[in-house]
Amino acid sequence: MSNKMWGGRFTDRPDAIMEEINVSIDVDRHLYAQDITASKAHAAMLAAQGIITANDAKNIGKGLDTILSEIGAGKFTFKRALEDIHMNVESRLAELIGPAAGRLHTARSRNDQVATDFRLYVRDVLDETDAALAALQQALAERALEQAETVMPGFTHLQTAQPVTFGHHLMAYVEMVARDRGRFQDARKRLNESPLGAAALAGTSFPIDRHATAAKLGFDRPMANSLDAVSDRDFVLETLSAASICAVHLSRFAEEIVIWTSPLVGLIRLSDKFTTGSSIMPQKRNPDAAELVRAKTGRVIGALNGLLIVMKGLPLAYQKDMQEDKQGAMEGFAALSLAIRAITGMVRDLEPEPERMKAAAGEGYATATDLADWLVRTLKMPFREAHHVTGRIVGLAAKKGVALHELPLAEMQGIEKRITKDVLAVLSVESSVKSRTSYGGTAPKNVRSQAKAWLKRLAKNGKTR
Repeated sequence: MSNKMWGGRFTDRPDAIMEEINVSIDVDRHLYAQDITASKAHAAMLAAQGIITANDAKNIGKGLDTILSEIGAGKFTFKRALEDIHMNVESRLAELIGPAAGRLHTARSRNDQVATDFRLYVRDVLDETDAALAALQQALAERALEQAETVMPGFTHLQTAQPVTFGHHLMAYVEMVARDRGRFQDARKRLNESPLGAAALAGTSFPIDRHATAAKLGFDRPMANSLDAVSDRDFVLETLSAASICAVHLSRFAEEIVIWTSPLVGLIRLSDKFTTGSSIMPQKRNPDAAELVRAKTGRVIGALNGLLIVMKGLPLAYQKDMQEDKQGAMEGFAALSLAIRAITGMVRDLEPEPERMKAAAGEGYATATDLADWLVRTLKMPFREAHHVTGRIVGLAAKKGVALHELPLAEMQGIEKRITKDVLAVLSVESSVKSRTSYGGTAPKNVRSQAKAWLKRLAKNGKTR
């Protein structure tokens, strides 16, 4: 028995291995809603253009709605022998309405059909991702407002650098997520063109209205070149690229959570909701959710790399290689979605240890820069000279085993005689963070202002800017 789709040309069945490598229904069945939506738009357009009868279009629409309900209810039988979602739907449609089902494929190909379906799917992913990231920003900004005055160590090279506030640290991720959302929104704008009607690669001789189907499906316009329409997968690559950058941001935060929750550091605590225990060590509380966010990042980046490798050597137009565009991408999108939700949950769940944070903020002579700034500001000393003087004072404090603010004034004056007792006012971690009032600085009033501004923006339809 020959294949239904091309039986006129082929007389023998394909080899079993050929059938196995060729089948895609296990993956593209996830496109069923998009496939049915696009088919309904196509049928309506064909009827409007007089290419099929209004009665056929009506029956096709009803049949497709029935199939949509069957799949949604888990009552639809997907057949691997029919290869993909398109033929599974068309075959069932023929069972429901008879020969009129065969008219649905007029003026289109599986090439433009799958390109349209996958664009609709990725567009849905983009919208869902944007909403999830807006919720993450909301959680971060709310916690930042709450922790605007909580002092913690700021790090460079993972070494204590200068005191910052926990709220300021959280607001850094609000800005990072804003850039992620911007990239996803840009990708959506470029994605939002319709391939439907490009047919196999050259367009069609039927008098179709591609602008009508594009509008019906929520696209801004039809794609202008039929070769590009069926062969382009930039929309997937661009979305996966944005997803990879976003996942890296989530992974960086997850790594900080892992470090901060370690008893050796002890800056924050996570509850039982986002930790697990050990099968052998009863005392353990493992930050597994954060660790798995780090791991999910590998899946997202892997999906991008995989599709880049698939696409890198393909001439125009459609090639069967492109059947491999969906599984990795879908898995990558699912991994990112889970990671976003996990990080959002941990942001809401985590509790800082303010006393430990404050103590850690003062370790390593973190207010040394404040001393240098005071020398420049008060004594009009060139910064390089102030840096050198401060270094000598820090060295003396380290030798005596005391903090900077604990070093006797006379000892400081032994290195720079013009230093006065006023310097002591800038050497505490609280004074340090309060002094950082420059735009974007860590001063609590800055953090409160930025957090409130973001919460106001997010209240207005979740806008990024």
